[in-house]
Amino acid sequence: MKYYAEAWNGPVSSSLQLRNEAVPFGRTVDPADLPFALHLRQPGERMDRAFLESFDVILCSGDNHRYLDLAERCANTRTKLVYIIEYTPQTRRQIIFLDPRASIFAKLYSLAWTHRQERRRRRAFRRCDGLQANGYPAMEVYRRVNANTILYLDNRITSALVATEAEIAAREAHIRSGKPIRILHSGRLEPLKGAQDLVPIARRLLERGVNFELDIFGTGSLAAGIRREIDATGLSSRVRLHDPVDFETGLVPFARTRADIFLSCHRQSDPSCTYLESMGCGLPIAGYANEMWKGLREASDAGWTVPLGDWKARADQLHDIALRREEIVDKAAKAVSFASAHLFEQEFQRRIDHLQALVA
Repeated sequence: MKYYAEAWNGPVSSSLQLRNEAVPFGRTVDPADLPFALHLRQPGERMDRAFLESFDVILCSGDNHRYLDLAERCANTRTKLVYIIEYTPQTRRQIIFLDPRASIFAKLYSLAWTHRQERRRRRAFRRCDGLQANGYPAMEVYRRVNANTILYLDNRITSALVATEAEIAAREAHIRSGKPIRILHSGRLEPLKGAQDLVPIARRLLERGVNFELDIFGTGSLAAGIRREIDATGLSSRVRLHDPVDFETGLVPFARTRADIFLSCHRQSDPSCTYLESMGCGLPIAGYANEMWKGLREASDAGWTVPLGDWKARADQLHDIALRREEIVDKAAKAVSFASAHLFEQEFQRRIDHLQALVA
């Protein structure tokens, strides 16, 4: 919101619904210190017509079914409505089927509900003034629904966080030296994120004689089990599980100076920021061929894919990559080059330009 307030040519407001749960990654602030107006709604409270018409442009989530009625309510008013969309129907189905806690009946109910909401979503997208699609899968699906759809690649990498030439040179020297290939993974340690594949991949790398180290950053329901597996399989000298660290002051410096490849076990096709953020740190990606990473790899040539969920193939390809170290150097250069063309500043400004064109 701070960037919106700085980039938009006019006043900016944020309308939020109050909730009992803590806001993820939130912190306590004084509304008077914010560079934008804050409008708080009670749970279930709708924004009335007068409120909606007080804005030139409304930007809101198209993933949230509670906002899909805004397309009809903003029609025939002065207010332009733009939706942000990230998840595709395929991704929503993947999330449902990958939930280990849900029964088959709960999954069938969720599928039916999701199908109904998708019909509403497409109706809303046809009526709104524009879409901002985060990631290749969403762009591919929804650009057919609304002609004024732009692609953006959400990430937190700014120009100040990109790997430096000195860091890139040091990494290249390390890779060429024959020292262990340093593999990095970060993210939520949950079945939906494929974290259960990390130790099996490491175990197979060890069995195949790969000289490697694996650093894992994250927490989640699988963390304790991963720690036990590391100890039980004799991997503790090569595999280290770290608690989550601050992105800018902890994870980025580590990725820029102490890693060579980012290992992704992500099964879903959602537009994870991790891909571009790791690439900005100079790391090529070794991941599964979900729709997002497959599209990003084709656009950047900054890594490798194997079939979705095939952890043995993932480990075997890493074994082969470790024997072709100049290929790692080449993919790393392509990673940082592509990320440098899609930094937060550039992606954000494209989105602002898209909105401002509606009221020019």
